[in-house]
Amino acid sequence: MPRQPLFAGLVVDEEGNAVEVAYVGNEPCYVVNDAGFRRHIPAEQVDLEVLRQMREMIRGHEGEISSQAAKMLGQDDLFTRAMIETQLKNLEAHFRALLETGLPEETRAYLGMMGFKLVINVHGEIVRLEQPGLLSDED
Repeated sequence: MPRQPLFAGLVVDEEGNAVEVAYVGNEPCYVVNDAGFRRHIPAEQVDLEVLRQMREMIRGHEGEISSQAAKMLGQDDLFTRAMIETQLKNLEAHFRALLETGLPEETRAYLGMMGFKLVINVHGEIVRLEQPGLLSDED
């Protein structure tokens, strides 16, 4: 079975219209309606860019994130925090595997309920990544 785009159902165009998912062969694509012309944008290029932007948001905060994650797991010890922090620092290595396995449907549904939205233009470029609940640099 072809893999799913990571953010299927969470992508909209600049006008706020939901972006469809289609396949060209086995390659998943986001389909943007450009005045009646259906532009097929390879999902991998969009998904990788979103993952890179998320990685940049994490960069420099690995220690704080690993500490909070360890507490949430109920294993707030030095080794668990170090293991999580190491994984966060090496996110790029996990991107390829994530693209192959995809996000579980429950995870995408949760992201949608939390207000996550990815806005792309007709060329597949990310216009905006909306993640309610995140603090901006000014905050």
